[in-house]
Amino acid sequence: MAIETMELRVRRITNEAEGINTFEFVDPNGNDLPEFTAGSHVDVHISGGFLRQYSLCNDPRERHRYVVGVLNDPQSTGGSRSMHENVRAGDRITISHPRNNFPVKDEAKHHLLLAGGIGVTPMMAMIEQLMTTNADFTMHYCTRSVEQTAFRSRLAGLAAEGRVVNHYDGGDPSKGLDIPGLLEHRQEGTHLYYCGPTGFMLATKEGSAHWPSETVHFEYFAPVAQEKPAAGEAVDLGDAEFQITISSTGATYNIPGDKSIVDVLRENGLDVDTSCEAGTCGTCKTHYLEGEPDHNDFVLTDAEQKEWVMICCARSKSEKIILDL
Repeated sequence: MAIETMELRVRRITNEAEGINTFEFVDPNGNDLPEFTAGSHVDVHISGGFLRQYSLCNDPRERHRYVVGVLNDPQSTGGSRSMHENVRAGDRITISHPRNNFPVKDEAKHHLLLAGGIGVTPMMAMIEQLMTTNADFTMHYCTRSVEQTAFRSRLAGLAAEGRVVNHYDGGDPSKGLDIPGLLEHRQEGTHLYYCGPTGFMLATKEGSAHWPSETVHFEYFAPVAQEKPAAGEAVDLGDAEFQITISSTGATYNIPGDKSIVDVLRENGLDVDTSCEAGTCGTCKTHYLEGEPDHNDFVLTDAEQKEWVMICCARSKSEKIILDL
């Protein structure tokens, strides 16, 4: 299914912290925008041919606008820099309808949110939803300094109440939040949500490894670099050739080691929607009927991986995968 898009107007750009701006998008004709839920993101088509996913950080009850927060990351491949340098109020920007791979779980008795840097953006919409439903929550917000902490005014009241706890590490994670200590003892009914840079994500993943998998929820905004094997170690043959079959037509295609499933499908005339092509956004999530994928994504839960596969990044442990296409 094609990803629906719309052309929206940039109504306002606001500096929220050092290097972080929010961009507010509205319908040029004043119409309501498609509904979204806390944790949703949109694809933003940026000048220079960039396509980036940004979490919506405003109240999900709002229908008149979408707001995203963007860090001007010096390590950026160009997308965030282009947003900061080239986008101006009044510009028209193509944006997708919202999608959600990071929803709030209503069954939780307590919601524990861990935000690292710009990873706070989806948490802002979550907090709005949790406050609307009078849910119990705590957020630990990790940044380098006060100056690099976004949404300070929005969070000030919650910080005074102790529902938001700020941690400033000055660039040394060992001086910030003790993630293993915080996650060592899980209170019954607690669900964990986390988003942030790679080191933060890996530390939280490790610290929550003993939590029940259905209570841990996360969203990566960048793929995690895979470590290369040391000299003399066996190499994982994840790039070995395999086959895919399209269930609706019976067509079967070979997937060589240097091409993705998406690459081969497109070469054979199939229209496939993707955004990140790195296993982080969920756009290419596809149901499969047979086979054993080697998933390699950062979105699907263990339960979802039994039925779904991200065809931008998956390989195969079996000779063939049958896709429900």
